[in-house]
Parts: sequence; C-alpha cells; structure tokens
Amino acid sequence: MIERLIEFSGKNRFLVLTLTTLLAVGGWVAFRATPIDAIPDLSDIQVIVKSDWSGQSPQEIEDQVTYPLTTAMLGVPGVKDVRGYSFFGFSLVYVVFQEGTDLYWARSRVQEYLSYARSQLPEGVVSSLGPDATGVGWVYQYALTSDRHSLGELRSLQDWFIRYQLATVDGVSEVATIGGGVMQYQIEVDPTALQALNIPLAKVVKAVRDSNVQVGGRLLEMAEREYMIRGLGYIKGLDDLRRIQIAETPGGGAVFLEDVAHVTRGPDIRRGVAELDGKGEVVGGTVIMRYGENALETIEGVKAKLEELKPGLPEGVRIVETYDRSSLIQRAFDSLKSKLIEEIAVVALVCVLFLLHLPSSAVAIITLPLGVLFSYLIMYAQGVNANIMSMGGIAIAIGAMVDAAVVMIENAHKHLEEAPPGAKREEVILEAAKEVGPSLFYSLLVIVVAFFPVFMLQEQAGRLFKPLAYTKTYAMAGAAILSVTLVPVLMVLFIRGGLIPEKYNPISRVLIFFYKPMIWLTLRLRWLVVVIAGLVLVATLYPLNRLGSEFMPPINEGDILYMPTTFPGISITEAKRLLQIQDKIIATFPEVKTVFGKIGRFETATDPAPLAMVETTVTLKDPSEWRPQFGGDIEKLMSAMNEEMQIPGMTNAWTMPIKTRIDMLATGIKTPIGIKIYGNDLKELETLAGKVEVAVKGVPNTRSAYAERTAGGNYIDYQIDREAITRYGLSIAEVQQVIMTAVGGMNVTTTVEGRERYPVNIRYPREYRDDLQSLSEILITTKSGLQIPISQVAKLSIHQGPPAIKSENSLLMAVVYVDIEGIDVGTYVERAKKVVSEAMDGEFPPGYYMEWSGQFEYMEAANKRLQIAVPVTVLLIFVLLQLNFGKLSDTLIVMLSLPFGVVGGVWLMYLWPKFASWLDAVWPGVAVQADKLDFSVAVGVGFIALAGVAAETGVVMVLYLDLAWKKALQRGEKPSRQTLWAAITDGAVHRVRPKVMTVVSTMTGLLPLLVGTEVGSRVMQRIAVPMVGGMVTSTILTLIVIPAVYAIWKEFEMEWLLFRGAEVSE
Repeated sequence: MIERLIEFSGKNRFLVLTLTTLLAVGGWVAFRATPIDAIPDLSDIQVIVKSDWSGQSPQEIEDQVTYPLTTAMLGVPGVKDVRGYSFFGFSLVYVVFQEGTDLYWARSRVQEYLSYARSQLPEGVVSSLGPDATGVGWVYQYALTSDRHSLGELRSLQDWFIRYQLATVDGVSEVATIGGGVMQYQIEVDPTALQALNIPLAKVVKAVRDSNVQVGGRLLEMAEREYMIRGLGYIKGLDDLRRIQIAETPGGGAVFLEDVAHVTRGPDIRRGVAELDGKGEVVGGTVIMRYGENALETIEGVKAKLEELKPGLPEGVRIVETYDRSSLIQRAFDSLKSKLIEEIAVVALVCVLFLLHLPSSAVAIITLPLGVLFSYLIMYAQGVNANIMSMGGIAIAIGAMVDAAVVMIENAHKHLEEAPPGAKREEVILEAAKEVGPSLFYSLLVIVVAFFPVFMLQEQAGRLFKPLAYTKTYAMAGAAILSVTLVPVLMVLFIRGGLIPEKYNPISRVLIFFYKPMIWLTLRLRWLVVVIAGLVLVATLYPLNRLGSEFMPPINEGDILYMPTTFPGISITEAKRLLQIQDKIIATFPEVKTVFGKIGRFETATDPAPLAMVETTVTLKDPSEWRPQFGGDIEKLMSAMNEEMQIPGMTNAWTMPIKTRIDMLATGIKTPIGIKIYGNDLKELETLAGKVEVAVKGVPNTRSAYAERTAGGNYIDYQIDREAITRYGLSIAEVQQVIMTAVGGMNVTTTVEGRERYPVNIRYPREYRDDLQSLSEILITTKSGLQIPISQVAKLSIHQGPPAIKSENSLLMAVVYVDIEGIDVGTYVERAKKVVSEAMDGEFPPGYYMEWSGQFEYMEAANKRLQIAVPVTVLLIFVLLQLNFGKLSDTLIVMLSLPFGVVGGVWLMYLWPKFASWLDAVWPGVAVQADKLDFSVAVGVGFIALAGVAAETGVVMVLYLDLAWKKALQRGEKPSRQTLWAAITDGAVHRVRPKVMTVVSTMTGLLPLLVGTEVGSRVMQRIAVPMVGGMVTSTILTLIVIPAVYAIWKEFEMEWLLFRGAEVSE
C-alpha cells in the first residue's frame, strides 16, 4: 500500500503540491491563533465551596459547616478527594474530581449537592462556589501605594472601583484583595452610660438597624404625570449615625447614639496584611483567570484596563506590578522558538554537508517547517496551548523528522549513480523511494507508538507531559505522511544533475575509510563483539544503582515564592513586623526587582493560607543583570537568600509561584515532601506530628521540617452556667448575643453610599475587653431590667485549641512539611521512611495512620503507570517491526537497539555533572547546567523517545543488510560465509552515509536542548540527555553489533537449511 501511495504521489505532483500549500496556509493560521502559556495547566479539576459564618471559631466551623459539607460532597459522582479547611469565620471545601471530568459539569453537580447540604447548616452560614479557576489562575498581581491616602482609602478604591473594572476583562474570573482594612462604621458603646440610663445593648442594636431602612411607596399619578414614591432612610455618614435616637429619658428627652457611644469610621479586624519592598503596608490585588482562557491575552487585557483606569485614580495613588505571568510566558515561548530555529538550522546544515547537493538538501529541509505547521494545525484543533512542553515535543522531534527524507534522498542518489544509461530519471527516483519507503514509514510509526506510555500517565505527570507527547506524535506523524507523499514529489522535482558520486564525497570517503576495517574485524570476531556488548550491558548496573529518583526537576519560572511558616496564634501586629523585616532583607539583593509579601490570605476561595503562613512573591530582574556568582541559576540565589533569612520562630520554604499554587490546591502540601497524619483527635494528631517532625529533622539533607500545630491557637471561653441563667430568666442565646456584640463586635447593618457599601459594627471600647477582668464585667440585662456582670452567669478561661482545622475525606489531618536540599526526593523518602518507621514504631493508636505526599505522591503514581505502560509499548514496537519485516529474526535484531540505547542514556546521566562542567569550559558563552541527574518522569520521557529513535536506526541498518543479501542471491552468487560477509560489508560500509546522517541529524537536533538556563531548560535537558547518550550507544550497536549478530544468525540459518537440504533464499 505504501509503495502504491509513493507511486501515486510521484505521478500526481500538482495535487500533492496543492494539498501541501493548503497544509502550510492552515498551519500558519493555526500557529498565529494558538494560545500561548508558560506551562500546561497542571491543576486537578476541582470545585471549591466557600462558607462564611462570621465570628465563629475553627472548631465550630469544622463541626457545623465543614464536616457536613465534606461528607455530603463525598457522594458527588467522579470525586477523587474532598479536603476541608476550617478557619476563623469561614470554611473551604475542595472537591477534587477524577481525571477527564468537565469542570462545568463538576460545578453543576457540586451545586446540586450543596443545595441539599444547606439544610443541614446553621442559620447565618452563607455558602457559595468559588471561582471557575484552577491553580494556575493567579496570572497577575499588583499593589496600591500612596503617600497621601490611608490604607482604608486605598482598600475602598480597590474594592469598589478597580476590582470591578478588572472583572470586566475577558478571561478574568475573579479579582481578590488583601491588605488595608475594610472600612466600617464603628460604634463603641460605653457600658457605664448604658447602665446609668438603664438601656440594654440589644436596644441599641435594634435602633441602629431600624434607622437604616429605605422603602418604596409604589406609584402616584398626579397632574398627568407618574411619580415613584420613596421613603429615604439610608444612613449617609457619621452625623446620621450619631443622631439616632435610642431611648427617652424619664423627663421625655431623647437619648441619641452619640450620648452613649463613640461613633467613628475605621478599619475592620484584619486577617491579612500586604507589604511591598520592606517599606510598609500596601493594598494588594490578584487577578484570577477563568479556566481554559488564554493567559497572555487575559494579562494584556488587564494591563490595558489598568492603563484606562489610571487617569481616574486619586492624585498620588500608584499601581505597582508585583507579579506578571506574561513575562514568564514570553520568555518560555521565545526560548523554545529560538531553540527550534537553532535545531532546524543545525539539521539543515547536516543535510547540506552530507549530501553536498543543495537541491537535494532542500527536499529534507522543506519537510521540517511543514511538519511543525502540521503539528500546530492539530494542536489548535485539539485546544492544546503553545507552552514549553508542547513546543518541547516538536523540539525533540526535529532531528528525527528528516530521517526518512534523508534515507530516501540518499537512496535515490545511489540508484541514479548506478542506473544504466537511458534510464528515466523519474522512474529511477520513484523506484528508489519505493524500495526503502515502506520500512521508513514503519520506522517513523515506531517512534510515534513509542510515546504510548506518556499518554497513560495521569494527574500532574500526565497533564505536564501529554502536550509534549501530542506534539511529538503529530510532528512524527506529519513527517511520516510527508515522507511517502511530498518527499517523492520533491525528489522528482529537485534531484537533477550535478550529483557528486558517493566515492567522491569527502564525508563518505572518511566514513568508509574508518568503518570498513571495523566491519572486517567485527565479522571475524563476531562472537567476541557480542560477548563484549553483553558485558557492557551488565556494567550499566553500576551507574544505574547510583542514580536517585525525583518526580520532576524544578521549572525555572524566573520568580521566587518565599513561604516561611510561623507558629500559630501569632498576632496580626507581630505578623506585620516580621513581614516587613523579611521583605527588607530580600529587597537588599541586587537581583530582586520587587518584593510583595503577604501574611494571611487573599479574599478568594482559591487561597487557603492561614494567618501563620507567609507568602512573599519575589520578582527578579533579567539574569543578565545578576551578580556573576549566581550565573543565572535561581537555585543558587535561593540558597543565598535562605542563609540571610534565618529569623527565629520562622521555618523557611523556597519555591516558585505557579508550582506552589498547583501543589497547594492538589495535595495541600507546599513543600517537596509532606507527611499527612490522619485520625480523629486534634491533640493526638499534634503529638504524633511533633514526633514525626523530630524524627525527620534527624535525616541528612533535611533543610527544614515543620509540623502543623493543630492545637496551637489561643482561646478565651465563656462557659455558661445553665442554672445561673435560669435564676435570672435568661437564655443561652441571650448571653451569647451579648458576647457576639459587646466583645466580638457585630455588623448590625450595611450602609448604601452610591456604589459603595460599608458595614456598621457595634461593640464595647477596647478598654472594656482587653483583659480577663474587663471581659468578666460585661453587663447583661435580665428580664426584670436589672443589669448584671456576665461573670455571674458564665466562667471565663484561657486555653489552647485549633488555629485552623484540616481534613481529608472526612478524617482530621495534620501535616509535617519537609523541605530538602542536595538530594533527590526518592532517595530521601526511602531513608526518611526507615527513620520515621523506627521512631514511630508502636506510636500510632487504632484509627490513626500516616502517608507520604507532595512530589513523592506524584512520583509513585507515575511509576506505577509506567510499569504497566512501558512493557505494553515494547510489545507494540515488536508488533510493528514484525509487520514491517515479516521475519522474526530481523525483528529481534532491531529490538536489541532498545537495551543498548538505555546503556548510553544511563551512563551519560551518571557522568553528566562532569561532562557538563567540561562542556561549559570548552564552550564559552553558553550556560550548561551541571545538576546531578536523577530518574524522573522527564527522564522517563527521554528514554521513551529514545526507544523509538533507536529502533529506527536499527531498522535502517537491517533494511540495508537485507537489501544487500537479497541482491547477492539475485545475482546468482552461491550462499556461503564469504558471500554473506561481502553482502554485509556492502550493506553496512557502502551505505554508511545515510545511517550516520540519520543519527547525526537526530543528535545535533537535540544539542540546543542540552544547554541554557531558560524557562523549562531543566525539563528539556532531562529529556535530551538520555536521548543523546542512548543515541551514541545505539549507533555503536547499529554499526558494529547488529552486523555481528546478523552474520551469526545468517550463518546459522544457512547451516540449518543446508542440513535440511533446502535452498537458501532471501
């Protein structure tokens, strides 16, 4: 069939060229229209349920809100995990769905179950779904600063003007705020004045609430006109509040609010602080992108909107950019685009040098951009973004894409060179194409099929590498289709006179000069060659056992996220002081552009950070502006910063913004490794977590370990005496109402001032609630009108309780965060498991257990999938090769290339730090990362890609050996060892140029991926290193070992046939 397709294409050139033109135009349109992002969206499909219950402690939130919601959500179809977070005043429930679930279907099902669960929640709880965004939705952040406006004014500007305008930008799901203080009207009631006038606090609350009402009186027709009737009663300012009448004096005079209370306008209690560059507090905003939107277009839209808003800002207000993902996106795109151009140029140069015929080289070179455009066409149709992974798939395919074209061109040269006088050039070229075309087509299909394991990856690994697998597959599929359609047409059009015979080609002469003696020696020492090859294979166990394992190398995002953790119970004032100190230290580094620190959380459901968690986004300058000692290496910079940031009481963690958002939402773990401990009692969980923390700190290479203090919050409890309240005729609810209002402060109503809304809060002055004695003297009005201190009906006590409560699948959870340095995740966890197991032997009560999470969790899941997928892929490759050759012997010989490819890949990984240092020394001006390489999903993808390419080179060698042996028999030569060796020499030595060309083009195409420190360079390097190393050893196998094995097998075959008295055939 392939032969007929080649012949059809060669004779219908106009049709093929027309279709190719349409492909090029469609691909170019798709290239221009494909959305661009930095990395694929690695987030789980999840829906967040946020529930507000003002003033309630984490324990009440957990018992009455989070637990009922989590148990209800466990029944939603397709749910994988349900995580609950109970904080002061609100609850977050993260419903994580199985891979492949549609987000909006998931949201509709969660909404359905939430409607049912609302009936089980207490009165006053307001539950809603979080934004339709994912972990990578935080695309842009900014800060508002001014030397003329208060933080409260800046907060109002953000909340009532900037936020809503940015929400109108296409692609924006939500704009969240942190810092400053929500403005409110504060009524500080004097309890002494209330007691003197015998006015209960509840009466003040009712009077304020009743004084902020506006009604409508329907319509009135008067003098042929229609009038709408209103009763205006909204509070417009402080004067309106102060003049609210709350009671009458015995003499009939009015008692106004200002007579018994101090009325001001000030900030609400804050649960978050934002700070910029160590210079003081600011108001911050973050733009959260909607799921599936184009990040670059969304950010550009936000920037354009901010420029529109600037003229309308009050004088002196500045909007400072603190995080901009578009710079990362642009760096990633420019980096991969330049590498693609470099690869195409290098591969084109290889073609020209080997063929020494520009028109022939053009045939192979033209297929490269067409293959890339073919990939973009399908990417656009499938909805795959252009990011470092999808473009990386094309990058690792570039070298192999021209292999088929190169072999076909070289074969055409050989046939034209040997063609008899008068032979038609077109027929000779098409015959040459048909001779090798089918095998080459199958060899490219082998490369495509080799990526099957990547498609079986799930969760983060799958979301990260599937775009790469898609584009690599599309590029190779495009190359395979072009090789049997366009390439024959271009060969007919371009390969004409001026061909240099191979014996005069300098590169061919050099290759033959060195290779011919090697084949002569190989055939005579064939058994020794096979034994040595086996020993080399066994020797690979040495480096193999010295390589560690990790889930993924860090993707250099170009910015840093510093996430220290303080002990729970810290006050907002102390948190603000620590935040400013750390930001000031970080800002002293010349490499830093801006430092935006926050403690607490943005007011969005996508931010589960407690008050004890600090998140500082460090935006860096271009690496060219860094000091020489860092050399553009962000890991070295983070290590230097860590040495400076040794603040007592703070446990450091250094990571990157996107990665942390994804990990926090996916596993709840912000460090590379986390240990989750499950059970039913928070105190027991804290005890167990503390013991695990101590054990882990003793493991070598532990940078930091911190166990969450699940019972580290400070509580003042009013224990109500039920008998006492009965004597006074009070109820529990009446006493608690006083506690909520007088101590906690109650928002009793909300003012409407144009587009702005402000709460009105009533509470006692601070001097009446700043110590236990004052808190015990709060007055309660009895049924008889008598006012008594609350200490007569309730007992006050101080104790510790949970500052926040975490749960997973309805079980309470404590987490130990572990950050490591100088070691791979796999090796560290293996050691740490032993240490923790010994330390915790017999410590876990019934109903409690522990599991390792974070990157390790993903790594384990990926390894399990690959253990199934890789053997299946090897079987598929075997089947394809068998379909191509039709002979088991040839298939098994080519399959030898797979283990020999692994040999070189493993050795180069093991020697990479030394090799990279040498490369850096001899290749000045090019940054080469000399990191220790460990097994990871990226390395696994490199070996998977290597399997297809290595098999392809083996196919080419066996193809030429079979052709040479077939021709020898067709010439009537007697089957013998001498005839066989001559045929092998002819097939191997005289066709060495196309074999070396395919290898060199593939390897040189990968070289740009080995160097650089750009975005995603570490990932690309870990894919390229095993491929380059494996190509070296598989080439040696192809050129030396395969001829030896082929000779041994054919000799055995001849002896067996002669023994049976049968004729030797091809």
